[in-house]
Amino acid sequence: MTEIRDALVVGVSGIAGSAVANHLHREGVPVVGLSRGRVHGLTDVDQRRADLEDRASIAEALGDRSPSHVYITVWKRHNTEAENIRVNGLMIRNLMDVLGERGGVEHVSLLTGLKHYIGSPNQQGEIAPSSDTPFDERAPRLPVENFYYAQEDAVFDAAERQGFTWSVHRSHTIVGASVGNAMNMFLTIAVYAAICRELGKPFIFPGSEVRWNALGDVTDSRILAAQMIWASTTPAARNEAFNTVNGDFFRWRTMWPRIAEMLGVEPEGFNGEVRPMQTLLADAAPIWKRIAEKHNLIEDDLDRVASPWHTDGDLGRKIEIHADSGKARELGFTDFVRSERSFRDLFAHYSAAGVIPPVPVTGSPLWREF
Repeated sequence: MTEIRDALVVGVSGIAGSAVANHLHREGVPVVGLSRGRVHGLTDVDQRRADLEDRASIAEALGDRSPSHVYITVWKRHNTEAENIRVNGLMIRNLMDVLGERGGVEHVSLLTGLKHYIGSPNQQGEIAPSSDTPFDERAPRLPVENFYYAQEDAVFDAAERQGFTWSVHRSHTIVGASVGNAMNMFLTIAVYAAICRELGKPFIFPGSEVRWNALGDVTDSRILAAQMIWASTTPAARNEAFNTVNGDFFRWRTMWPRIAEMLGVEPEGFNGEVRPMQTLLADAAPIWKRIAEKHNLIEDDLDRVASPWHTDGDLGRKIEIHADSGKARELGFTDFVRSERSFRDLFAHYSAAGVIPPVPVTGSPLWREF
């Protein structure tokens, strides 16, 4: 195992970045975290603000730090894939150029996702996935634009010039704790459940028939953090891409009633048509504000706790999507968590933290905290 002398987490305010930073801190590693904002609950992490589109901003934020291990968990959303490619590729190139001037980088772990295999949201359904499910890391890139490829290429090019090793981590929907994140499906679901409970309405599954019936999986942020750190310190994992999922499969038609029980609402499944979360939450801002005031929650702005567009993009897909995680296991990464446990732990955490109202479920003390 390679020792981590000094770690840099890029995107530390997000679900994945905060999980990586917390994991590193528990292992006694000094951590600097870069983000556009600041995240609560990371009091022992040196958080610094930086605009990754501006090299001078990155250099100023880093000061005299010269990290040995870098964990990139950031992206910036734009309206077109061409703009996603331009901006997200630029951010990684700027970061790597600034780090290259300092020297000392030994490994870069990059977070991407399963859109590597199915394309960007506007391409899904128009093109065939690059392989059958479960997706395998050996599948070739799709012959279409994809900002994940641009991020990978920026890391690969820098690695060739600067001599560090890399790993790529392809997650599915991430289950983890964060507020104000642009892609937070499970906080969105928990918030929607609280609104249903307040109004006495059923907890409607907002997705497609395929997602209701087909096999799926998710990625616990604690699994993701552990794998990114494992790959950065394990020689056998150098210069490899890994699917990063919990390791189990489930169907939403089974899981949705279980989630409803955790959140204290009555479930209603797929009824023959997609009922998008954006529609279900369209007029819910004042209701959430009322709930937040009643329970003294930490955030009363619905837009800060719910990202319905992202939930619709995930659950509205009309293709089966899940990934094989055997490659990492063969090389020695054996962490596993059942997805139902991920949900239970997360909802209990959010309730205890005052992000959502009290819920019936309790978390498990047997694994890492969020």
